Amino acid sequence: MLTLLAFVVAILILVSVHELGHFAVARLFNIKVTRFSIGFGKPFWKKKYGDTEWCLAPIPLGGYVKMVDTREGEVAPEDLPYAFDRQHPAKRMAVVVAGPLVNLMLAVVFFAAAAMFGVTETKAVIGTVLPDTIAARAGLQPGERVLAVNGEAVADFGDMQTQIVFGLDRGNVQITAENTAGTVHEYTIDADKEAAARTQIARGKALFGVMPDKLTNTLKYVSEQGAAYRAGLRDGDVIVALDGVAHDSWLTITEKVRLSPGRSIAVTYLRNGQTLHADVLPYAEEERPDAPLVGKIGTWWAEDAAWRNSVNHTYHPNFAQALQLGAQKTVDYSWLTLKFFGRMLIGQASLSHVSGPVTIADLAGKTAAAGLQAYVQFLALVSLSLGVLNLLPIPVLDGGHLLYYALEWVRGKPLSQRIQEAGMRFGLAAMLLLMCIAFFNDFTRLFG
Repeated sequence: MLTLLAFVVAILILVSVHELGHFAVARLFNIKVTRFSIGFGKPFWKKKYGDTEWCLAPIPLGGYVKMVDTREGEVAPEDLPYAFDRQHPAKRMAVVVAGPLVNLMLAVVFFAAAAMFGVTETKAVIGTVLPDTIAARAGLQPGERVLAVNGEAVADFGDMQTQIVFGLDRGNVQITAENTAGTVHEYTIDADKEAAARTQIARGKALFGVMPDKLTNTLKYVSEQGAAYRAGLRDGDVIVALDGVAHDSWLTITEKVRLSPGRSIAVTYLRNGQTLHADVLPYAEEERPDAPLVGKIGTWWAEDAAWRNSVNHTYHPNFAQALQLGAQKTVDYSWLTLKFFGRMLIGQASLSHVSGPVTIADLAGKTAAAGLQAYVQFLALVSLSLGVLNLLPIPVLDGGHLLYYALEWVRGKPLSQRIQEAGMRFGLAAMLLLMCIAFFNDFTRLFG
């Protein structure tokens, strides 16, 4: 229910704002609007105010503003001056561009609002390297600071991960890192050898394998469905030995468990200063079809608080600073999105990164459960994506109409009906193909 509610609220906000952008500029130029709809399909609610019928429809994948237009049927003589297609190309361009621009402005506002809760800047320092991941196989070490990816300097931990993940789509990735002694190392990730893992990462089924937090041998979370819980371990317990061998690292403990599927392990642990013992039977799990079974006990490790404080800097910006951060994030993410589409067209970005409404709904629920700040950031990213996507010069999108009207302004006359219809067919086919890919990826992420 939370996922459904969060998704519906997101659609209502983002689509309403987009269509209100079109509506407001159309009315500014005295263009008659006959219908304003949120959602597609037969309306289940409608109310007429003035010349405009306001509607809610059942398919929550967008909306539309219907204006008087001689191309769509007979128009009463008294409405001809207010018809959309009778306006100067510059006015029509302003109407179509208003929706995406309002989405981008809304993204700035949402990013700024999220920043007001507090901004955490995380250095590009590796706190943890997870076993059996691309990062572990590449040789990256905890404590190293990543300086550059493929020769391009990284700003923070998030920027580092983004550059690595998208870099894997284009081929081998070169990572430059510096350890605590000041020695610089170069690591190379072989994209061909990591093809399966790259696909899993793009589908959201795997991680690159580095975390900014440094893990300890204290249990942060013990799943009630896991083997550790059934054996008596609980949140906050500190594991000190396995099968009589002392361990003070989460990594060696994890490796021991992973190599023991279906074989009981004698665990020695501390609880409130008292030494206790338990026999834990890891259950066997297949992580990848081509990999051996690994042991899992249903636990996660607590982070080192001192380390976290050393790599994270949290501050609360004032209103002006928050707006500046929101604008900068909007510009940065918009450019990243455009680069992704460009690379996708030339085969340098995996189609597995494309997400559709099912993934958006899933993320809406997860971010809403995580708190208001996370949900507001989610709204910002989706609003930004809507704005950028709609500005792409593809017929049927706002950007395609913008291109048509710009060419008409330059030529002094519209493109021929044949060319426009061919462009619309191409645009419709392209968007249907993209939607099919998005739905395929959505269900692949959810069900494998």
